[in-house]
Amino acid sequence: MGYDRVISSRDGNIMDAADLKYFEQVAQSGGMSRAAEKLNTVQSNVTRRIRALESELNVSLFNRTGRGVSLTPAGERLLPFAIRVARLIDEAASTIGDDGHPKGSLVIGSLETTAALRLIPVLSQFVADFPEVDLSLKTGTSRELVEDVLEHRVEGAFVCGPVHHPDLLQRKMYQERLVVLTSRRERSLSAYLRKNDLRMVVLRAGCSYRLILESWLAHRGIVGVRILEFGTLEAIIGCVEAGLGMTLLPEALVGPVWRDERVAVHPLPNDYGEVDTLFIRRRDGFQSGALRALLALAGPQFARRPAAKPRSETARRDVARSQTT
Repeated sequence: MGYDRVISSRDGNIMDAADLKYFEQVAQSGGMSRAAEKLNTVQSNVTRRIRALESELNVSLFNRTGRGVSLTPAGERLLPFAIRVARLIDEAASTIGDDGHPKGSLVIGSLETTAALRLIPVLSQFVADFPEVDLSLKTGTSRELVEDVLEHRVEGAFVCGPVHHPDLLQRKMYQERLVVLTSRRERSLSAYLRKNDLRMVVLRAGCSYRLILESWLAHRGIVGVRILEFGTLEAIIGCVEAGLGMTLLPEALVGPVWRDERVAVHPLPNDYGEVDTLFIRRRDGFQSGALRALLALAGPQFARRPAAKPRSETARRDVARSQTT
């Protein structure tokens, strides 16, 4: 089936977009009844729509069994187009209904570190200023968030740069200084790295800070480091404090940790210690009034905010000592 057969019927009439929506939901649900529940309609209506679409295209789109349905080869070829049409219709409706005043739904993504360090005060102010916006924040690794933006699951996301993709626009929001954290027993980073049982305490694969730490260690000829993987920053900090390994985090984020004198802090060379946090969105995507308002609120505030500094004299001495190792 060629591209023309995907978008038009035998007599040249354009397919009903509503039928494509029903088709997409059946394909994703794996059954007519489950699709009917999600579409808030009756199963007979779903069945009728699918049969009409199959008649329009003169192909069978589903294999029907007692356990449900599965896509035929023709259905597999049609599904990406149905998803694309649904997204275009949703985006068109959003564009027409957006008069520039922030309202409606806004879903953005962010690194967990960025959310904790930068976004909490901004989102609090945003919610107070724009009560008509239904705001959702999804956290993940840079790799996951790039995929979320590309697949239209979020309108945009705060990620660690650099990002290279032809379908994405990016805007630098601010720069972070990264530091290595170890237990307080490790006064010298150089001496610590000579140990035979080195371990990294990190987030899951796809975390940019994890990749930077691995790259920096490899540059120093240190490979085969054991990895302890955790799902939250709190767990990572706790494990580092207990001496289970080292990690890499933004300097500004660990300011409160220094005050508690829980960990030792070691700076990195500029080639590895400075990273940009970017906001990315699809090049062909619609930028809602809500998103424009959020970025206007975030940008100037964060551009002026200095990184957090150690508060205790002991922590200051630790930083000075680590710079000489």
